[in-house]
Amino acid sequence: MPSTSLDLRDEILRLKKERNAVILAHNYQTGDIQDLADYVGDSLGLAYRAQEADADVIAFCGVHFMAETAKIVNPGKTVVLPDLDAGCSLEASCPAEDLKSYLKQHADKNYYVIAYINCSAGVKALCDVICTSGNAVRIVEQAPADRPILFVPDANLGAWVMEQTGRKMDLWNGSCHVHMDFTRESINKIKEEHPDALVVAHPECTTAVRLLADEVCSTEKMIPYCQNAPVDNIIVVTESGMLHRLQKEAPGKNLIAGPTERCACNDCHFMKMNTLEKLRDCLQSLQPQIDMPADIREKATAPLLRMLEQSKG
Repeated sequence: MPSTSLDLRDEILRLKKERNAVILAHNYQTGDIQDLADYVGDSLGLAYRAQEADADVIAFCGVHFMAETAKIVNPGKTVVLPDLDAGCSLEASCPAEDLKSYLKQHADKNYYVIAYINCSAGVKALCDVICTSGNAVRIVEQAPADRPILFVPDANLGAWVMEQTGRKMDLWNGSCHVHMDFTRESINKIKEEHPDALVVAHPECTTAVRLLADEVCSTEKMIPYCQNAPVDNIIVVTESGMLHRLQKEAPGKNLIAGPTERCACNDCHFMKMNTLEKLRDCLQSLQPQIDMPADIREKATAPLLRMLEQSKG
C-alpha cells in the first residue's frame, strides 16, 4: 500500500532526526518539499546555510550543481541529492573542458573569470570568483579594473549585470531553458489580461522580457518586492515553484505565474525530479551521495569562499 503524503512527511522527519540531517530546498522545489525543509532560499542563501550546517547530513533538494556547492563549502558533511539526474540546462551549456580550452586559446587576455553559480564544480575550479543572481552586480563591481572579465555561463544575466554596472564583459553563450521560454508575446498577453499588475522578472530572462518588467531581481529579492508592492496583482516571471513561497510570505497579494507560449506557468523539469518519496529514500540509504575529485573540490573552494566573503555586509 503506497504511503500517503502525511506518512511520508512523518517518515522524513523521523529519518532526519535519526541521521542528524538538515534539509535545504531551493525556491523552485515543489511546495510539499519546501514545507518540510529547514531552509528554503536562492542559491546564495543556500550556499551560506550549507557552509554553516553543523548536522552530519545535508539533504539538498535542488539540482546537482547546488548539492556540489554544498559539498565544496562543507566537505566534511555527507551531502545527498534525492535524484542524481536532477541537472541544469545552464550548467550543461558550459562544460568544464570547453571553458578550459577557451581560456587556453585566449590566455593572452588574462581574463578575470566570474562564474554564475549555475555551473559544475569543474567550471567553478577554473574561475576567479562565483556569483549568484542576487549578488552578481556586487561581485562584478569588486572585480579588478585592470583585467577583462569573462562571465560564464548565462549570457542573459551577464547582459543585465553590464546594464547595471556599466562594466564591459565578454559573455559565454549559455542560457536557462526555463527563463528562455518566457517571451515578449506571452508576457504582453498576460499584462493585457491584468492591466493594473506589476511585473517582476528574473535576470535570466531575455532582454525583451526584462524590458517589460517593472522590477528585475533574484528570487530572494522578489519577496520584499511583492510584499511592498503598491498593487495587489503581481505577475511573477520565473520558475513556478517560486509562487509557493511567495504566497506564504506575501499572502495579501494576487500572484500570477508568468506564462509561456505553451502553458500558464513554467516548470523546470529538473527541479521537479525531486519528490517526497525520493527525499525519504535518500535519507534512509544516504544515497545518492555527492562527491568529486579532491583537486577539483579544492580549486573550486577558493572562488566560492571569495563570493561568500564579498557578499557580506
